[in-house]
Amino acid sequence: MDSKDKKKSVMQSMLLCCKLYISESRNREALEPIERAAKLDPETVIINKFQDRDYNRVNYTLVSYVIYDSTGCPIYSPLHQTVVAMVAAAYDAINLEQHSGAHPRLGVVDDILIHPLARASLDEAAWLAKKVAADIGNRFQVPVYLYAAAHPMGKALDTIRRELGYYRPNFRGIQWAGWAQPEQVPVKPDEGPDVVSRARGVVMIGAHQWVAMYNIPIMSTDLSAARRIAQKVSARGGGLPTVQTLGLFHGEDSTEIACILLEPNQIGADRVQNHVETLASREGMDVEKGYFTDLSPEMIIERYRKLISNSD
Repeated sequence: MDSKDKKKSVMQSMLLCCKLYISESRNREALEPIERAAKLDPETVIINKFQDRDYNRVNYTLVSYVIYDSTGCPIYSPLHQTVVAMVAAAYDAINLEQHSGAHPRLGVVDDILIHPLARASLDEAAWLAKKVAADIGNRFQVPVYLYAAAHPMGKALDTIRRELGYYRPNFRGIQWAGWAQPEQVPVKPDEGPDVVSRARGVVMIGAHQWVAMYNIPIMSTDLSAARRIAQKVSARGGGLPTVQTLGLFHGEDSTEIACILLEPNQIGADRVQNHVETLASREGMDVEKGYFTDLSPEMIIERYRKLISNSD
């Protein structure tokens, strides 16, 4: 196999996926430079973009390959510089103090999650997460918190978020606006300073096997009921194992159960949907069919390979 064929083989099989969550979706002018940065390197592909105007949040799904040295250690992925370039553009374009939305967040760049795809492993995903974290902490002077496989002790994302006050709305009891935390962070970050820029906030960066985001609309504005349902569905509230939930306002006439499925092959969307419907019926509330905020890993790989082959 010549070097060109070898690289093509790597580009098809050793893949990493980055989900990049940014606190903005209403201002098109702010998103344009972020998306331009994503396209600077043709070897990184934007597979999906999911925007939610009520949450004022956008999720970009990016994929590229990872290359190894002769001992099998990862040494390079185009995702690294692409993600850092998008983060730079986000910090230039968005001021957290002027942001508000119905979804919790602690930063302009709120969360960066790396998944292994195809034949890549969680070790490579953790390697990339730590490389990106070091760059963001040092270059932008933003506190960075590692989680899951990127954290030395495997600390869970929701644990860190709870320590930092992520889940507490600070505006009218239902919204998150500006930076409402102390400028001295209460938990020492893994990278970057202990002091927060109010314009940028902090960022979470993790590595994990595939995690699915699944949101279920509730046709009611009764937020306390939605929160009760969310708690009963979640593992933390004694509900379904490996499921994390939030009850949130979504639009003027509905609420939503936002779910993180940490092991979607074990506890999937259908089971969560059925559980929510059962609990909601007891509250006298109607439920719509839920929706994923991203494609499945299989669809992401298929779309990536198609886009890469079309660019040859």
